[in-house]
Amino acid sequence: MSIGIGGSTPEAALARLSDMTAGAHPIEQAEYQARIAKAQAYMQANGIDAVYLHAGTDLYYFTGTRWNPSERMVGALLPAHGPVRYISPWFEIGTLRDYMAVEGEVLAWHEHESPYALFVRMLDTLPAQGRRPVIGLSESTPFFVVNGIQKLTTAYDFVDAKPVTAHCRTCKSPAEIALMQRAKDMTLEVHKAVASILHEGITTTEVEAFIEAAHRKVGANGSYFCIVLFGEASAFPHGVKYPQTLKQGDMVLIDTGCKLHSYISDITRSYVFGEASPRQREIWKAEKAAQAAAFKAAQLGVPCKEVDAAARRCLAAHGLSAGYDLPGLPHRTGHGIGLDIHEWPYLVGSDDTPLQVGMCFSNEPMICVPGAFGIRLEDHFYMSEDGPRWFTQPSHSIDDPFGLAA
Repeated sequence: MSIGIGGSTPEAALARLSDMTAGAHPIEQAEYQARIAKAQAYMQANGIDAVYLHAGTDLYYFTGTRWNPSERMVGALLPAHGPVRYISPWFEIGTLRDYMAVEGEVLAWHEHESPYALFVRMLDTLPAQGRRPVIGLSESTPFFVVNGIQKLTTAYDFVDAKPVTAHCRTCKSPAEIALMQRAKDMTLEVHKAVASILHEGITTTEVEAFIEAAHRKVGANGSYFCIVLFGEASAFPHGVKYPQTLKQGDMVLIDTGCKLHSYISDITRSYVFGEASPRQREIWKAEKAAQAAAFKAAQLGVPCKEVDAAARRCLAAHGLSAGYDLPGLPHRTGHGIGLDIHEWPYLVGSDDTPLQVGMCFSNEPMICVPGAFGIRLEDHFYMSEDGPRWFTQPSHSIDDPFGLAA
């Protein structure tokens, strides 16, 4: 049996965990104001008159206002000049104000009225620029909102706000990186704890329930997401619909994360319950090598696609597919992360974005062997002024995945 796998009870494993959130502070007011100023400077330089921030992570990033999107239009208009203004149902004004970090005027609509007409009236109050106004809409804006607005006016050019939002959100601040570091530290401890309770006959649903409890014990509001796979099911990157029962020789793949002040962790560990077969060892070593190759390639100024290419060259050198065919890596090598679990830019062959200080990525060149098993070793790194730095140290070895004997 690998070191750290099995041998404990859920009760004992939970008892060894404790709240890890002390000293982790949410984003402060000054940083929200700096984000707004950065966005406005970009908008002024690029002829964008305003950006609509729909409920969700774009709204939260710039205003600190937590609001889940629904069928009702809730958001904020960020102009190139002047203060943020919000749009909301009338009956939600009090709640919206309670969640605001950046205060602003709230324009409200009653249930029988059109929020889209109100939004157009908001646009009509923007300062004239002597040209046709350009309005950015955040990527997460639902079609029904865009459609509702465009039916009421032809006076504006509506464009994708990604150039503005990604310009601000892609490179994380020290405060953001610190929150992600703590969230990832928390999830790594959860990984160690869940590995310790595994035993023959345990089900994936039992493991998921433990992970939920363990994330709460370290101070999170439960798991943000959780994937637990045993045996052949581990060859499916995002899982299968049926639960599995653990048996000797099974590959175990656990991918989970939590949120801390809205910033996300996302870590995957793969190891064998019992004795690893020669094939499992071979593929595990290839996976670790590909992850290391991607990290080494991630240098400042290098295009994102070159990181993906480095991982694939490594897999090809181990006799696996250099493309998306199986056995091999069926998806991109990594994704950006922050307030959303998947953010731009991406470590994929089509992304030419050069790596910059503050960018944060997953590094997970998963290997899938259909009908047998899959192995994903996922850790995240951020770009420092000296190059890439791990948030969490990669898995040590297939026999000691958490480096407990080191």
